[in-house]
Amino acid sequence: MGSKSASDTATVAESTESDLAQQYPTPAPEPTVSFAALKDRIRHHYELASDYYYSLWGEHIHHGYFLDPNDTKEIAQTRLIDLLLDRSGLEKGSAVLDVGCGIGGTSRYLARNHNCHVTGITISGKQVEMATRFSSEQQINPKTTTTGHPIKLNRGSVRFLELDAETMGTYFSAQDTFNCVWISEAMSHLPDKALFFANAFKVLRPGGKLAIADWFKAEDLTDEQLEADIRPIEDGMLLPPLSTQSHYVHLAHQAGFETISPPFDISSNVAKTWDISWSLIQNPSLWAFALSQGRDGIAFLQAFRAMRRGYANGSFRYAVMVFGRA
Repeated sequence: MGSKSASDTATVAESTESDLAQQYPTPAPEPTVSFAALKDRIRHHYELASDYYYSLWGEHIHHGYFLDPNDTKEIAQTRLIDLLLDRSGLEKGSAVLDVGCGIGGTSRYLARNHNCHVTGITISGKQVEMATRFSSEQQINPKTTTTGHPIKLNRGSVRFLELDAETMGTYFSAQDTFNCVWISEAMSHLPDKALFFANAFKVLRPGGKLAIADWFKAEDLTDEQLEADIRPIEDGMLLPPLSTQSHYVHLAHQAGFETISPPFDISSNVAKTWDISWSLIQNPSLWAFALSQGRDGIAFLQAFRAMRRGYANGSFRYAVMVFGRA
């Protein structure tokens, strides 16, 4: 990016190319008929857009944790994983369930760098296919791998399954319990968060850990703040109503967890993700593709601006936290 910061670049991109975004006005929020319908929209979104996610963000489809002006998004993204590893104290070689694994970037990182044996789950069959293919290609001796079977990476391994997180409590048997449930920017998509915490508790071994990185709304927002900053994010990112950090803590304790690492708010360190992302989507072909996918496609891209605005106003937050099963 030369001598300019990512924030400067994004500001220039928005000021010089905002006509592109203005050609496609932000659609009015679309009420969700049911949570089942919302999940269908989420699944459809990832089936269509995962290749674009990969082209924009690379294998790690999550925020970056920026500590230095010269950080690339790739460095910042892996630093976010390292932050959660540090705060969780996850032991090397652990059995990990990566919920909402996307195309498997975090799963592979945990396997290669922390010798973990990771099962990644996502509701998108397209993402399972991509995650399996990328993982197979990264083996020392690449070979064709059957979906759902472990792929060895360094001293760890990964496998990927198409599975709704709401069913994980019944899908995994007592023999398949884990040392850690890892969920990064996926719980905000889940309609029944209390069910997720209960299921996470069920699939963890005694002493197991629940490591969370996620998006939140700030506490005690006014109706005006919710309407201006939060609703466009929920609509564009296909989210049920966002929770606060304290609500996650309440749900965790309700499910039987104890707090290992309380919410650590890193909003100011991750906001740059959306400055970079806004500059990356200034591409007419991307907006044309979004338009071809209907109102959800345009709402998704326009939500990038809403994310930037929410971080700037302090109404949209980001935090990591860790809970444990006694």
